[in-house]
Amino acid sequence: MGSVKGVLVAGGSGSRLLPFTRFTHKTLLPIFDRPVIDYALKTMRESGITEITIIANEHIGQIAKHLGGGESDEKIHFVIEEQPRGVENALALARPYVEGSRMMLYFSDNITTWDFSDDVRDFENSEEPPGAILLAREVDDPSSFGVCVIGEGGEVVDVVEKPEEPPSDLAIGGIYLFDETFFERVDSVEEGFSISDVTRKYVSEGKAAIRNIGNTTWIDCGTPLSLHEASELAIKGEIQPKF
Repeated sequence: MGSVKGVLVAGGSGSRLLPFTRFTHKTLLPIFDRPVIDYALKTMRESGITEITIIANEHIGQIAKHLGGGESDEKIHFVIEEQPRGVENALALARPYVEGSRMMLYFSDNITTWDFSDDVRDFENSEEPPGAILLAREVDDPSSFGVCVIGEGGEVVDVVEKPEEPPSDLAIGGIYLFDETFFERVDSVEEGFSISDVTRKYVSEGKAAIRNIGNTTWIDCGTPLSLHEASELAIKGEIQPKF
């Protein structure tokens, strides 16, 4: 099937990080001495991904200026999202670059120290569509996430998006691996869908594997407080970008 491609969804207006995001892109805000996007790209790069599509708003030129042409073996596509219209629109913008390929879908607010290299290698070597890999962790506020429904045998049987009464505390993070059938599932859900509407199709068909990261670092850097917390981890050396 060839290499796994990357999609970094960095769209939206960054409203949770105003007033800073009036002037710059949210992924260029600092975590200690490096911007958020460097940490996100580290996860992709260390897993072996070399072709990456970045979806971002009117500040995308700043991202392009920061990254330049990327690393020597990389191909980076910069795609502007003219209006913040949610995940459905972002995926439509990415589709021409990744349809028919296996991909890592990465929502840019997330930072993790989880190592995807084995899973990416397995995806590249699988002769049959390998399904999906969903990153999960136990959280204190599951109603803010897509949440796993756990079956009687302890297996994940469904994913529900931001439920008022969470069925568990196991949340699905914003970083996924999907096989080449991803857009078939996208086309089968209703307009205005969330990413959980797509992942639950993989889960219901028994074609999703859950990676519970346990104590591995996972931070949502979408607020000033979480950026501060991430900076403290970076100062301690617990998270590091790839220079």
